[in-house]
Amino acid sequence: MYFEDRVDAGRRLARRLLEAGYTGEDTVVVGLPRGGVPVAYEVASALGAPLDVCVVRKVGAPNYPELGLGAVAEGGVVFLDRKRMDELDITEDDLRGPIRQKTEEVEERVARFRQGAPPPRVEGQRILLVDDCIATGATVWAALQALRARKPGRIVLAVPVAQTLTLNALRPLVDDVVCPFSTLSLFSIGQWYLDFRQVPDEEVVDLLTLARSTFEQRRRSSPPGSAHAGPPPR
Repeated sequence: MYFEDRVDAGRRLARRLLEAGYTGEDTVVVGLPRGGVPVAYEVASALGAPLDVCVVRKVGAPNYPELGLGAVAEGGVVFLDRKRMDELDITEDDLRGPIRQKTEEVEERVARFRQGAPPPRVEGQRILLVDDCIATGATVWAALQALRARKPGRIVLAVPVAQTLTLNALRPLVDDVVCPFSTLSLFSIGQWYLDFRQVPDEEVVDLLTLARSTFEQRRRSSPPGSAHAGPPPR
């Protein structure tokens, strides 16, 4: 075990980001729901940056949904692992149903998580894309494509632990990678966390709402040109 829970992982990841010179200025922290949001909340708190989400849903194989073959992200982005599909003799037509279902789930979760609030402006900003762990990278790939469409200035991938080969494959898609632990043998994400419980939707909504309201209050009360405080630490 390397992390007590996602809060511990987020605080340790935040320290690494601060050591690397990252601040909240011109920065938006984006968490991948659901597990990445508690980690991202701690990062946003430490850096004094706003917090948002990029909603992504894994696309599974027909009759075996736990076997990930791709992902769908908000904005209509679809990523498919065509190499694995060929190995399993699965065609894109076979996945039309799962893709349609996951697209509907993405739209529903976008509405649920943001509660009608508009996403923060990211054009020209630096995005810190945060998850609790990276294994196959399908959801991260889809999220990166969705975020690129919003024309950010830079995208930094920040994650507490990741599979080394997957992380190396994602490096060309981002401007920087911050990852305290990289391993070739990522058999189980849960082995890296003492507490790796499921994160309910309600917790994601609560963290986003708290981060948004606190950031706006402190932004309004800060004098022009000063650093803006992020959401309060838990």
